[in-house]
Amino acid sequence: MELVGQLLAVAGLGPVALWAAIAAGLAFHLPPAVVAATAGLGAGGGMVAVIAVGAPLRAALLRRYGARRAGRPGLIDRIWARGGALGFCLAAPLLLGTPLGTALGLALGLPVRRLVLGMTAGIALWVTLYTLGALLGWAGLAGWWGGL
Repeated sequence: MELVGQLLAVAGLGPVALWAAIAAGLAFHLPPAVVAATAGLGAGGGMVAVIAVGAPLRAALLRRYGARRAGRPGLIDRIWARGGALGFCLAAPLLLGTPLGTALGLALGLPVRRLVLGMTAGIALWVTLYTLGALLGWAGLAGWWGGL
């Protein structure tokens, strides 16, 4: 039962902050592959929840207020122009977190299918890099302190 609680904690931290979910999973002494998969599934669940609520909400707001009022702010427009949809989706889990990145992608008008594919790629990228970084850091600390 303790394992289930640990997995739920890692999955629950996944949508909030991938780095925190991975650090918590490794602190629980879970296998790295399990930590990465659980954090990634948690982040993906957060993305799906935001899309399920946000896509119909955006459509309703556009119907009510029209597309002319849905202009992009200056900073977001510059980020979008430089990186495009794929660049945005790859950077969003790192910079904004999965739920906020997904909501912003919806607000910018990114089609749901492209948003899901891009955010999933971004989640996979950052989960892999965070897990490898945490493992290398832990190995470095263990070697430096003579075995933790």
